[in-house]
Amino acid sequence: MTSVRPGARARVLRTAAAVAVLGPLAAGCSSNESLFDDGKVHVGAKGDQPGTSFEPHDGEFNGFDITVARELLAAVQVDSPYFSGVLSKNRATALQDGAVDLVAATFSITAQRMKPREEGGAGLDFVGPYASTQQGILVRAEDYGRYKNDDDLNGKLVCVWKGTTSAEELNSEAYDKVRVREEEDAAYCVRALQKKQVDAVSTDQLILYGFMDEYPGLRVVPGIKFGAPNDYGIAMAKGHREDCERLREALRTYVNSNDWERDFENNLPKVPKSERDEARPTAEEIDALSCRDRPSNAAAD
Repeated sequence: MTSVRPGARARVLRTAAAVAVLGPLAAGCSSNESLFDDGKVHVGAKGDQPGTSFEPHDGEFNGFDITVARELLAAVQVDSPYFSGVLSKNRATALQDGAVDLVAATFSITAQRMKPREEGGAGLDFVGPYASTQQGILVRAEDYGRYKNDDDLNGKLVCVWKGTTSAEELNSEAYDKVRVREEEDAAYCVRALQKKQVDAVSTDQLILYGFMDEYPGLRVVPGIKFGAPNDYGIAMAKGHREDCERLREALRTYVNSNDWERDFENNLPKVPKSERDEARPTAEEIDALSCRDRPSNAAAD
């Protein structure tokens, strides 16, 4: 087994169900037509998450998700991918309907999303993780000192957005003392926080650090982290397993180079180094979750 890089987290791979099912690389249904044949790939991305996936001007996307997608596609000779916006709740549908070829939008890899559609899943293949993070909270700077642990969220109104693992977490029985407001997407929640309509915003910490960098009046509470790690992957509809495997090999090379850390720090400069080290995946983690119909239980030791 490949040794873990210094500073990398030796974590057990988890899914939304918190159970990883052992399984070999599935053969999958492979299409004869590659997504990359004509060099034109349409990528769905988020438009309202500074630092991860952001559209500051029409048709101009930036952020770590975008950088990773461009790097991996360049490795398979796709130099000018086309990006367009998707909502969290629509990411899987956009792939299933063929509206986009790939989705790079802080899309967490889960067993249900990986499972073939005929088995009741979303029918997606993932290339990842290219980063991992736990859920946290974002608050107004003036209220920062009021939050030290999970219990401080009891009775508070916390904003999440639809179609996310973060929304599922806060709507679970474990957080029944937290009042939850669901919005369509990130921009709505951040605006509500700034207008003092909610007490906090909750989603993955990496996303929250991007908002903190963009809006100086907001702060991430570093000591509050909860839920299983969310492992981000680039998604595609099943049926293109060879394309998936090509991107997986490109990701392994990218993560093991200095480019990953450079690109992460450039896009998410407010993330502390300890959190950046935790976010960086290992080769074993990439193999366990990439291009499969179900996760492997392999983990870095």
